[in-house]
Amino acid sequence: MFTLCVMNEYVWGNQETQYFYELNPIMVLEAIEAVGLATTGRCLPLNSMENRVYEIELNQPLGKNDSPSDSYVVAKFYRPGRWSESQILDEHQFLLDLNSNEIPVIAPLVINGKTLFKIKDHDLLYTIFPKQGGRNPDELDEEQLEQIGRLLGRIHSVGKSKVSDHRITISPHSFGTQNISFLDKSNAIPSLINNQYLDMAHEIVELMTPLFENIDYHRIHGDCHAGNILHKDSGFFFVDFDDMLNGPAVQDVWLIIPGVDHRSKQDRLILLEAYETMCDFNYQSLKLIEPLRTLRFIHFSAWLTKRWEDPSFKIAFPHFASDDYWNIGLRDLIDQKMLIEDIINPSPYRGH
Repeated sequence: MFTLCVMNEYVWGNQETQYFYELNPIMVLEAIEAVGLATTGRCLPLNSMENRVYEIELNQPLGKNDSPSDSYVVAKFYRPGRWSESQILDEHQFLLDLNSNEIPVIAPLVINGKTLFKIKDHDLLYTIFPKQGGRNPDELDEEQLEQIGRLLGRIHSVGKSKVSDHRITISPHSFGTQNISFLDKSNAIPSLINNQYLDMAHEIVELMTPLFENIDYHRIHGDCHAGNILHKDSGFFFVDFDDMLNGPAVQDVWLIIPGVDHRSKQDRLILLEAYETMCDFNYQSLKLIEPLRTLRFIHFSAWLTKRWEDPSFKIAFPHFASDDYWNIGLRDLIDQKMLIEDIINPSPYRGH
């Protein structure tokens, strides 16, 4: 077991985050009706680690398409302390911008000119979305890769049109140094490898930092893995912009196709060729894939550390409390350091 230290500042929230266990269906229904939407009383919790998300049935359909989904909304209640109101509104603005450009995303409902609400007498912010059915795609064929590439290019084209003043910019400092500092103070890493893990993480961040120079940043999805891409009869659409960032386009690209084998690299090029029909792409930024992957490793460990007192995390990630988790994490960092060194100084003995 470990004891978490209090920190005033930390990427993606601070250690004062209150877990909102008291939220229940009655409070959810009252919150929906408080904005003027009458419900039938049906309220179904949906899977979400970071926030609390519910599907609610309405008395009257929202739309005029006679779709079963029109009788439902999805309410997201934000974990206190994770995002500020301004940061959440930046997410909403990006979604509204995409929606106004007819890009298939799930934008929040605008009710009385607002997209963000607060439960009465509780410090809980929430947003209401229309329900949208879809399924995660299986292994993507060439045509589907092209469809997703064009769609992502359109998303990034809109992303470049405005600056997100309040969202985090992904960088070796925000996702690297700040996370490492948090882990150092948390006492989460087993003592036998604590110094080795932290030293290795610092070395990698220092090594990768020059690679981020002269890289363009703009609004991106931020957590653009395959689980956040859904498909229905009309095509693909992207969901869950909760982790929206300012960052390089390649952050979204590599998460869609995270593999490192030859097939993955081919698929990535197919996606990018279609992407470029909608938006320019800097192919030099592909060198950031392994640094960004490493930052995600470090960030993920810091995120689990920060959330460990939430019972749902103990259930979902039981291995996190074991020494094996950190031993594997250290080996991953060592492997990633070699890959990044090879990007900076390609070895003639590694197939180049």
